[in-house]
Amino acid sequence: MAKLYFHYSTMNAGKSTLLLQAAHNYREMGMTPYLLTARHDTRAGEGRIGSRIGIAQPADTYGPEDDLFARLESRLAEGAVACTFVDEAQFLTKAQVWQLARAVDDLNMPVMCYGLRVDFMGELFPGSAALLALADEMREARTICSCGKKATMVVRKDAEGRVITAGDQVQIGGNETYLSLCRKHWREAMGDRPEPDRT
Repeated sequence: MAKLYFHYSTMNAGKSTLLLQAAHNYREMGMTPYLLTARHDTRAGEGRIGSRIGIAQPADTYGPEDDLFARLESRLAEGAVACTFVDEAQFLTKAQVWQLARAVDDLNMPVMCYGLRVDFMGELFPGSAALLALADEMREARTICSCGKKATMVVRKDAEGRVITAGDQVQIGGNETYLSLCRKHWREAMGDRPEPDRT
């Protein structure tokens, strides 16, 4: 039975490596995976999923305007797909997560999404929030803080390496821009700011 999976973590936990390995395993068994990645993340090249360890694969891209149920239905019309893999899933819209859930339910296609859980401010990405609500199974890919504890948060740095405490939710970058930390060290880096009053 097909399921919607969400593999989540902070930066540098190896999400893309896990995705590429899983897709390779399908190919090795003679099955066809379908790979998708966010259109605006071109760090590995346009239409490519790349890992920090140097492996990469071509992928179709998606943007917020795309109907992913229609995309997967159309792809199935071209030939069998054993599983769809979605990289940078935090950039999905809530509607797109529902579209992927429909593909699982109505097309019987397993969908494995890989993405960040929270942004540098400690807030859920919209795609991640929807996946946490709708996924049949969730798996955490883990990485560590410099203190050795599990990293669950990430800070954004400027060009001089200073921690940024405000800004747009989305800024594409890698090790030069982001650092994964445990909650305690994230709080210290962010100035231990209290939760903003939203009443």
